[in-house]
Amino acid sequence: MLSGLLLIDKEKGPTSHDVVEQVRKILKIKQVGHAGTLDPFATGLLLVGFGKATRLLEYLQGEVKIYQVKMKLGIITDTFDITGNVMEEHPVDVGESVILEVVKSFIGKYAQVPPAYSARKYQGKKLYELAREGKIINLPPRDVEIYEICDVRIEVPYVEFTAKVSAGTYIRSLCMDIGYKIGCGATAVELRRISVGKFKVDDAVRIDELKEAKGIENSSAFVPLESMLNFPKVWIIDEKKVYNGMQPKVSDLQHYEKFQKDDTIQIFYHDKLIALAMAERSSQFIDTLAKQGRDERIATLKKVIKTEGE
Repeated sequence: MLSGLLLIDKEKGPTSHDVVEQVRKILKIKQVGHAGTLDPFATGLLLVGFGKATRLLEYLQGEVKIYQVKMKLGIITDTFDITGNVMEEHPVDVGESVILEVVKSFIGKYAQVPPAYSARKYQGKKLYELAREGKIINLPPRDVEIYEICDVRIEVPYVEFTAKVSAGTYIRSLCMDIGYKIGCGATAVELRRISVGKFKVDDAVRIDELKEAKGIENSSAFVPLESMLNFPKVWIIDEKKVYNGMQPKVSDLQHYEKFQKDDTIQIFYHDKLIALAMAERSSQFIDTLAKQGRDERIATLKKVIKTEGE
């Protein structure tokens, strides 16, 4: 069975879960999941894994993301975006230079409060589910990092910019925080994710294009299992040892890239990814072990990836 990652350009309207269900029907595969939720009003890059790739999606959750943002000053909604109920309206009595200065002031680390209407969970339930029941949960702030804000365009009351942010950053909350600091409030009106780690929306396909595709493996939107992750690679001589749960030793190695102790590494047999492991030795120390003829264990298996028939 084919496994891999699909780069989907999500349109405005459906939830990330809706997209997963659509991919499941199109590919006729039960094992489908996504890494990194996109709000229904947001568009852009959604990483959808299928088959064995669903087991690797957790390793993509921490990737840096880039968004194109448009917000409206002078308005505050309960969801922090334009789909919510308007709670407050204020005049925008500040100049463009002040707005630009405030927007740029958020570059760096800051403590951000997640929106009450979000997919984060509280006691096993998603915040937006609780909010719909009238239970507004205010979670404590958590540290996020805004690496870069560029391409700022101001046409009061609208402000547009591109933001490069750490995993876990809510752009809706960023807009809200910018609005509070300016003094008039703000809400997100448009949001588009253009990249997640090394993956770009320019290579993605829309769901309607996926339906018409003859073979997804020939599309730029398809990323094979072996190309999903950026961890250092190790090639072994005998795949059966790994499949039988034996921890790899020096004598099992064919060749390997550079890595440090405690790094996550990818274990390959020829051109096939067969496992993820945690390195117990650095690659430099393994060189020393090999020279000394010491056949010691070099890694602890974390996840073995078998294909049918193995």
